[in-house]
Order: sequence, then C-alpha cells, then structure tokens
Amino acid sequence: MTTTSQHQHPTNRSPEAMDIDLPPSTFDKTKFIKTSKTRVLTTATLSHPPFSYAHLAVTQLPNDEKQQQPELELDALQVKSYLTSALRQFLGATGAAIPVDILLVKGQDAWVRVPREDLAAFAAAVTAFPGTSSDSGGTLLLQIKACGDWLGALIARASEGDVWTR
Repeated sequence: MTTTSQHQHPTNRSPEAMDIDLPPSTFDKTKFIKTSKTRVLTTATLSHPPFSYAHLAVTQLPNDEKQQQPELELDALQVKSYLTSALRQFLGATGAAIPVDILLVKGQDAWVRVPREDLAAFAAAVTAFPGTSSDSGGTLLLQIKACGDWLGALIARASEGDVWTR
C-alpha cells in the first residue's frame, strides 16, 4: 500500500510560495518601498553675480633713486579719492559715476566692489592712471593685484603666499 504525503518537503517549495498567503486586498507593496529621508529645500546657481571685486595696492615711486620710500598707511578716503581721480581722468563724468564700494583698507592694500558690467572700464582706468604726487616727493600709483567675480577667490589668492613664507 502506498501512501502519498500531502505535505511537501521545505526544499521542494517554489521561491514565490510563502508560509502564509495573504489575501490580495490586504497586502500593500507600497509599505515596503524605502523612501528617502533627505529633502532638497532649494537649489540656486549664480552664473552672473551682480558685482565684481578688485584687490588694489598703492605703491610709491620715489623721484630720486637714493630716496627712501616711507611706509604708506592708507585709509578709505584716500582710496576713494585716488579711484575717483583715475575714473574721472580716463572716462570723464561717466567714470566718476561708477559706484565703487570700499570693502577693506589694510596697509597698502584695498579691496573694492564695483558692478560687474563696469569691471573692464574700472580696470582700464586704474591701470592707465599715471598717479598723483605725494608729500614726500614721489608718485603714488594704483595697481590691480587681482580682480574677479568672486571675493573668496581674491582673498585666497592674496593670502596664498603666506603659506610658503611662514
């Protein structure tokens, strides 16, 4: 007499079979889908910032080769005066009307902000400026050390020499 077993051995089950089959209406697959816990609040790309920045230096050229150069200490009023003279001489009243914001004056260096569309005219006026005569008999010149659209890049460029000298 042969007996057939109603039960299947566990290794003979199909991979889709479950121990307990739920009715299709109560099984919800969306509960098991992993959702991301992070949210993106906002993203922005600044391709054309409204302002540009320039790092300026004022140097003094002596009239006589043997004359010592005194150490210059600038203030914001002197920088504004030099820049206004340079812009007025190069571009006239239009150049004098370019808004220049003086951000920092430190020793002989100054950092300024100008509208981005005026940076080329500003740089041309500063580099073409022949200078002014100083009280000690020399000529004061403006130099552009760096200029660009991002202030952080200018500050990093100005202080990268300190890495190797300290």
